[in-house]
Amino acid sequence: MMSSGFTGLETDHCCYSEWFENFYIVLLLYVDDMIISGSSMRDIVNLKASLVKDLSIKDLGPMRKSLGMRINREKRDC
Repeated sequence: MMSSGFTGLETDHCCYSEWFENFYIVLLLYVDDMIISGSSMRDIVNLKASLVKDLSIKDLGPMRKSLGMRINREKRDC
């Protein structure tokens, strides 16, 4: 991930982030699972397309469950 421009956290070797002028992307890795979050859906989609070229990944869509925890996504106006 670091060769793709992401910076790894010193406190968590499974967490990577990339900050741009107007948006950010956070990527979490756990064994063979990857969680991608960020402030721009368009850029998340572009990242996924880029990862498919280099890795054998399967997009499971919006996260519903991870590590036994159910994920409830709510859209909020800020």
